[in-house]
Amino acid sequence: MHKFLLISTILLLTTFNLSAQKHKFNVIAFYTAKNDQAHISFVHEANKWFPEMAEKYNFSYDSTDNWDNLNAEFLSKYQVVLFLDTRPEKPEQRLAFQQYMENGGGWMGFHFSAFALAKSAFDQNWNWYHNTFLGSGEYGSNTWRPTSAILKVEDGKHPVTKNLPKTFSTQPNEWYRWQNDLRKNPDIKILLAIDSGSFPLGTGPKAHEIWHSGYYPVVWSNKNYKMVYVNMGHNDIDYEHKYDTTNKTLSYTFNNKIQNKMILNSLMWLGNSKLK
Repeated sequence: MHKFLLISTILLLTTFNLSAQKHKFNVIAFYTAKNDQAHISFVHEANKWFPEMAEKYNFSYDSTDNWDNLNAEFLSKYQVVLFLDTRPEKPEQRLAFQQYMENGGGWMGFHFSAFALAKSAFDQNWNWYHNTFLGSGEYGSNTWRPTSAILKVEDGKHPVTKNLPKTFSTQPNEWYRWQNDLRKNPDIKILLAIDSGSFPLGTGPKAHEIWHSGYYPVVWSNKNYKMVYVNMGHNDIDYEHKYDTTNKTLSYTFNNKIQNKMILNSLMWLGNSKLK
């Protein structure tokens, strides 16, 4: 009898431990980390921060710079895909990603992952991604130098903005303007935008790199997919070598509790929610 109770207890504890160890969801991050020191710095930072969050919040996190892993078999292991800096370029990679999203997969993209500009190294040659999925179209312009901005919550009821203050200050970032007006797209839900208290935004030296007015969405979702785009992802770098000769990182994206809360909200929503 005692032996039976002992075996039953061991089996029960083993089952409990296996259940406790099971991850809520699995995340795979794709990156290139070759094009800009600020983006490279962000990728390295992200690949340290996300594993820490994975351990704390019970999800798994893997990362890869092999974009050929964008295929149905590989993606079937993951509930959420992250693009940390760039986008896929091969037709078969793009098709696999589109099918993954159309079948209910989750995605969060950062900063440069939405960039496209005709006749550049990142040509606007993927209409589904830039116009249908993101809705933003081509890159329009950016602020410079990377500076903090005040953001305003545009939809306080969305899971991404849950428990965020109505306005908050971000980490320094290079902010993007887009070709398309996302307010006119019925599929797009704008979640955060630049608050007018940010202006003038940017320090130049070129006049067009400083924004004095206008409407600039920085975090949004597409109602037809489980996705969130986040404009953050460009650390400030000592390009002028004022401090040393190593292109030292001067700011870090994940050194902001409120901004981090928004990113974690996004990840938890994508990993746990069903497409509505």
